[in-house]
Amino acid sequence: MKHKSLLTVAGGALALTLALTACSDPGSGEEVSTSPAQTQTEADSAGEVDEEHNDADVMFAQMMIVHHEGAIEMADLAIEQAESPDVQDLAEQISAAQGPEIDRMTSWLEAWGEEVTPMEGMDHGGMDMDGMSQDEAMEQLSSMSGTEFDRRFLVLMTAHHQGAVEMSQEQISAGQNPQAIELAETIIADQEVEIAEMERLLGTL
Repeated sequence: MKHKSLLTVAGGALALTLALTACSDPGSGEEVSTSPAQTQTEADSAGEVDEEHNDADVMFAQMMIVHHEGAIEMADLAIEQAESPDVQDLAEQISAAQGPEIDRMTSWLEAWGEEVTPMEGMDHGGMDMDGMSQDEAMEQLSSMSGTEFDRRFLVLMTAHHQGAVEMSQEQISAGQNPQAIELAETIIADQEVEIAEMERLLGTL
């Protein structure tokens, strides 16, 4: 009986070992995919920040953080208030994309020893939307509903995106930091696609 008991224990241990090996087998066919944006964000958060920068890089990061925060505020309102599911989907896409970019730019400014918040009174092109400030745009949108809200949101967010493209073009021309220039190029590419989508949606409302 004693030998049989030992064999049973040994057999159980072997089965457990095989099960654990199967779970951790890299050849099991299960792969975890990582997007380029996620890889870059993880690299930035790990401290891999290029410290080479100039005043244009600092202004770009500071002002684009404020600009992105405005876009997220508008997008979050559209997620709750838009009538069109397509407009809601676009708003979710905008909010999801710009949050991680804010985190990246914040990490750069901290690594550079610069303030995250721009100096009070700093003026910069591209911050207004269709002649309206962020507060004015939010106040107007908050008073709207239905198709009227959807159309106005698309018009204002298109103008907001065009401002981001303008700011990014200035960064590419005047900036020095390669990561900031790369992000500016990404913003231009992504937001021009979203501008085209918003123009298409406007034609359907």
